[in-house]
Amino acid sequence: MTTAAAGSPRTYQVRTYGCQMNVHDSERISGLLEQAGYVRAPQADDTPDIVVFNTCAVRENADNRLYGNLGHLRPVKDKHPGMQIAVGGCLAQKDRGEIVRRAPWVDVVFGTHNIGALPVLLERARHNAAAEVEILESLDVFPSTLPTRRESTYAGWVSISVGCNNACTFCIVPALRGKEKDRRPGDILSEVRALVDEGVLEVTLLGQNVNSYGVEFGDRYAFGKLLRATGEIDGLERVRFTSPHPKDFTDDVIAAMAETPNVCHSLHMPLQSGSDDVLKAMRRSYRSERYLGIIEKVRSAMPDAAITTDIIVGFPGETEADFQRTLDVVREARFSSAFTFQYSKRPGTPAATMDGQLPKQVVQERYERLVAAVEEISWAENKRLVGKPVEVLVAVGEGRKDERTGRLSGRARDGRLVHFDAGSFAGSIRPGDIVHTTVTYAAPHHLNADGAPLSHRRTRAGDAAEAGRSPRTPGVLLGLPTIGAPAVAPAPTGGCAAH
Repeated sequence: MTTAAAGSPRTYQVRTYGCQMNVHDSERISGLLEQAGYVRAPQADDTPDIVVFNTCAVRENADNRLYGNLGHLRPVKDKHPGMQIAVGGCLAQKDRGEIVRRAPWVDVVFGTHNIGALPVLLERARHNAAAEVEILESLDVFPSTLPTRRESTYAGWVSISVGCNNACTFCIVPALRGKEKDRRPGDILSEVRALVDEGVLEVTLLGQNVNSYGVEFGDRYAFGKLLRATGEIDGLERVRFTSPHPKDFTDDVIAAMAETPNVCHSLHMPLQSGSDDVLKAMRRSYRSERYLGIIEKVRSAMPDAAITTDIIVGFPGETEADFQRTLDVVREARFSSAFTFQYSKRPGTPAATMDGQLPKQVVQERYERLVAAVEEISWAENKRLVGKPVEVLVAVGEGRKDERTGRLSGRARDGRLVHFDAGSFAGSIRPGDIVHTTVTYAAPHHLNADGAPLSHRRTRAGDAAEAGRSPRTPGVLLGLPTIGAPAVAPAPTGGCAAH
C-alpha cells in the first residue's frame, strides 16, 4: 500500500543540512527522483510519499538534530503506510547501520559515494519490506553525471572535484567524502554551457578544496586555466568558486580572477585561526604570514575584492594569546564577512582526543568578542560603499523583510547582499534580472539602495523564473528504475544575453 492515490505519481521532499556540497548533492537527489518519475511535494505537505534527509556530520549536534527529526516523523509514517524515509549524506556515511538500529522506521540509508543508487534502494526496500543500507567506501560514479533538478533559475553549482586530500585535525570530511577526485575540464565546461543554455547567469565552481584542482591529473595550474576558460562561455555573467585552501593558492589564480571579466572579485578563503601554533595543531599547512600575503596580492590585483572567511574559536589548547593573534589577523585582513564557529568535538577526528579541551564558557566569551570584531570591520568596509553604484542580480529568499519594507534583494558582483527599492520598475523586476542602483546605507551584513534604480535589464533567467521553470541537467542514467510517468522536461532554450 502506498500513500499516493492510485495512478498518481509518488511525491518526495529533500531536507538538507550542511555545506554547499550538500545543497548541490540535494539537487542531484531531486534530479534522480524526478527522472525516476517522482514529483516534488509542496513544502507545506507534511505527508509526502518519500522524505530524504541529506545530512551533515561537521557540527556536534548533527546527530541529535537528525534523530530528533526522525523521531518526529515516526508517528506521521505510522499513519501513512507506504511512506518511505531515506537518510543520506555525511552522517549516513559515518553512522551507517547505526541509523536503522536507532530509528528502525528508516527505509534506506545511503552514503556520500552512491547517491545514484537511491531510486534502486527505495524500490528494493518497498519490494522487500525491509531497510536497505548501502554505503560504499569509494566513489561509485561522479555525482555530476547524475541528473539534476536545479533550485535556481539564475545561479547554479558545478562540482569540479569531490573529496579532500588534506588532514585537518578538526575535520571529518575527508573520512566521509574520500580522497580528491577531479573532473576533466571539458566535462565541467560542458555542464556550465548546459546551464547557460537554460538561462543561468551565475555559476559557482564547487569543491572541498577547489584550488588543488588538477592534482589527480598532474596540473597544478589547472584551476587558473579553468577560470580563464569560463570567460569564453557566451552568456555566463558571473563565476564564483568555493572553497580554496591557502596552502594551494597560486599567483596564477589571482591573475585569472583579475583578468577574466566574468570571474567575480570575491574570495572565500578559510583562515580557521590567526595563531601559528593553533594552525600547526590543526594541521593547516600555512601560517598567518602566508595567509595575509595572499590577501595582499589579491587586493593589489583587485582593490575592490570582497574577502570572506571561516574562523574556529576554542580549538583544543588555544590560549588567550592565540585568540588575540586571531583578532589581530582579522583586523589586518579586513574581511567583508566571516563565518564564525565555536570548536565542535567530532568523534573520529584527531582533535577530539587532544589535551586542552576548553570550557564552554571560555569558548563562548571568545566567540562573542570575535563576532563583535568581525561585525565592526564588516560594517566599516560596507560604509565605504555608500554612494557607489552596484550591480545586483535579483534573488529569491535573500530578503526576509522585503514584503514589509517593499524592497527587493539580490547579490552584488562581490557577493554582498543588497536590498533595493524597485522604484518605477516595481512589478516588472523578476528573480534573475539585473538591476543597477546606488548604495544609500550600510549595515554589517547588508547594503541598502533606497533611491531609484539606474537601470533594469530583463534576462532569460528572469523569463524562466516568471514561467516557473527550473534548469535541469540530464546527466547520464545507468538503468535506474522509474516510478509512474516520467517528469516533463523543460522546453529547450538558447543562451542568455551577453554581459
